[in-house]
Amino acid sequence: MHVILLERVAKLGQMGETVKVRDGYARNFLLPLGKALRSNAANKARFEAERSTLEARNLERKSEAQKVAETLDGKSFIVVRAAGETGQLYGSVAARDIVDVLAAEGFNIGRSQVDLNNPIKAIGLHTVVLHLHAEVEISVELNVARTPEEAERQSKGESLTSVDAIYGVDEDALRPEDFFNPDADDQDEDA
Repeated sequence: MHVILLERVAKLGQMGETVKVRDGYARNFLLPLGKALRSNAANKARFEAERSTLEARNLERKSEAQKVAETLDGKSFIVVRAAGETGQLYGSVAARDIVDVLAAEGFNIGRSQVDLNNPIKAIGLHTVVLHLHAEVEISVELNVARTPEEAERQSKGESLTSVDAIYGVDEDALRPEDFFNPDADDQDEDA
């Protein structure tokens, strides 16, 4: 099916272009969301008549997205979740969780704007890309930790995915002498 794009669509084309897409993609995504019109003579004339309005609306949305991007770009957010000793989360951090964290900080971001292919399933620092507009893309850092104190330690560069990091034990520094005294009398063996 051929459609006329009413706005820039990533990996497809710019506003005003006529592109060929699969029927299901057009019927289920582009047409219902108002991102495109079916390509025919009447719709081409309609697009040309509304072109200036569409371009003005697009510039307005882009400027709003850039304002949000300036305040949000490069920020770090702490997400506290329960996890095992090896750093594996008991759940996961998905796009809706990221939206909730951003909303708690006062940013209104939609779930579809979060580019997260797979949910986050381990503690640590994770970079998440946000698509605020078709032409505005930023990244934020999520600090996923068990507690706010651990999040602070992670932000300083410490890895908390091993048991020694959690309990403060350096396994490499332990020696056999730390567990028993070789010079002690063997009184227990004789009795």
